[in-house]
Amino acid sequence: MARSPQWHPLAWSSAGVVVGIVAVLLTTTITGLVSNPDDLEDGPIVVLSGRDDSIDGQRQKLISQWNQLHPRSPARIVEASPIADATRSEMLARAQSGRGEVDVFNLDVTWTAEFADAGYIRSLDESRVSTSGFLAGPLATCRYGGKLWALPFNTDVGLLYYRSDLLDAPPRTWDELEDKVQEMRARSGNDVDGYAGQLADYEGLTVTALEAIRGAGGSVVDEDGNLVVENQRAAIAAGIERLRVIAPAGIPELDETSSVRLFQSGRALFMRNWPVTVRSLPQGLEGTPAVAFGVAPLPGGAGVLGGQNLAVSADSTRPRAAQALIEFLTGERSQQILFERGGLPATRQVVYFDQAVRDRYPYIATLEEAISSAELRPAQPHYARFSDVFRAAVNGYLRHDAPLPDDLQDQLVDALKGWLAPADDG
Repeated sequence: MARSPQWHPLAWSSAGVVVGIVAVLLTTTITGLVSNPDDLEDGPIVVLSGRDDSIDGQRQKLISQWNQLHPRSPARIVEASPIADATRSEMLARAQSGRGEVDVFNLDVTWTAEFADAGYIRSLDESRVSTSGFLAGPLATCRYGGKLWALPFNTDVGLLYYRSDLLDAPPRTWDELEDKVQEMRARSGNDVDGYAGQLADYEGLTVTALEAIRGAGGSVVDEDGNLVVENQRAAIAAGIERLRVIAPAGIPELDETSSVRLFQSGRALFMRNWPVTVRSLPQGLEGTPAVAFGVAPLPGGAGVLGGQNLAVSADSTRPRAAQALIEFLTGERSQQILFERGGLPATRQVVYFDQAVRDRYPYIATLEEAISSAELRPAQPHYARFSDVFRAAVNGYLRHDAPLPDDLQDQLVDALKGWLAPADDG
């Protein structure tokens, strides 16, 4: 991936004022933060979303708060498949139907350009929508073609979980991480083995591989969005090779949930996973003690930005109400609730300044560091095809000893143009 943009999401000159404001965000009224209810269309607002991974269903609780304030424009969440690829397919099918069944799409950050380019969502008028106060990276995922198409609901970035009972400190470099894996294998006979990243054949493998490549000093695209595979082939191969070496024996088909299980079982030295996992790990597996763990940014700040964006459907018959709902859900108070009670990383700068939050959740400083150095995936309408082709090459290298295709750059160029069907594994 490209070098990280020099974002400084918390560098506010008004930091002292912000700290004083944040302490009361959770108790202040929010009626003044959204549009006048009299200006909104009457009738239900349908939000189509993937699985709610927040703790204790905080997204639905925020919707319930909206409904109490706006009984004439009540919202409801319709959950699509819990599998990301199936969620995207269902959203595309609903958008293509033209029946106006959806008012708000909760899009993965990599789908925003696709829906915008196809005309499935409405652009937002920045003269009427305030974007100040958002973290720069998450807000950048809402732009495509010079326009703003969404607002960031929650952000995400991979973190490094490590066994704090076996390591005094997290590794600072990928070389050090690899050395620790090899040392532990030699000492434990593979009883504690490797780096439990997301290694199954889905978008999780794309992200895990991009992070490993970035950790090897390599890139797939430069900061202008140009593919640079030909110039970076050695570094790309080095990153994927390291991933093969540090992965648990047999390179298991791990997703986020099975990675957690492996780490909780005590059989992995490291795990790459999303921040919401920090809250669930201490629970341990049934019948076994919880593992002692620490959390850190990925070595070298090699994270790749994830998250979800809220966009108004082009077919919505209630666009003003839909936009007001989006502004409510992405507002400062809602964002603090979503992080504090739901465990999802906030998209608002103000949350990261709250000393009470920092005292209660010390890992928020780690989270801020990881987000500020994270890189964006290509904002392209055909990103899904790009990911399929890239992942097929990675999967072939990891599991079938296949070298990177000589024409990988050409394949990825064609994929981004929408010319190339998803490649077969192997």
